[in-house]
Amino acid sequence: MPVRDRGAAIVDFVLVGALTTVLFVGVLQVALALHVRATMVDCAAEGARHGALADRTPQDGADRTRALLELSLSSSYAADVRAEHTVVGGLEVVRVQVRAPLPVLGLLGPSGTLTVDGHALREHP
Repeated sequence: MPVRDRGAAIVDFVLVGALTTVLFVGVLQVALALHVRATMVDCAAEGARHGALADRTPQDGADRTRALLELSLSSSYAADVRAEHTVVGGLEVVRVQVRAPLPVLGLLGPSGTLTVDGHALREHP
């Protein structure tokens, strides 16, 4: 091995290792964001179904959504939950909306909020 190539393998290892680490962290960030979003959508939909029952109110649906979010994720994701009666396509529905922070693994990830909705047909007594 010529003297001028000595140490090149170490530099190659560091460069490839750094690139691989950045890619891995990026994929992990996207996976975490998708998991949190899917969990929020499920909690909002379950809360809407609960609030749409004949003997319940939209506020009951919001409370149910908050409880599920606290159990599934954390209380910071349950801070901004709203529920209301609305009309979609001529049908009365209960809509539960959740706004929560976007989960970030480090300072390099995107910042902002996630907003998800859950809808359920309103039952009448």
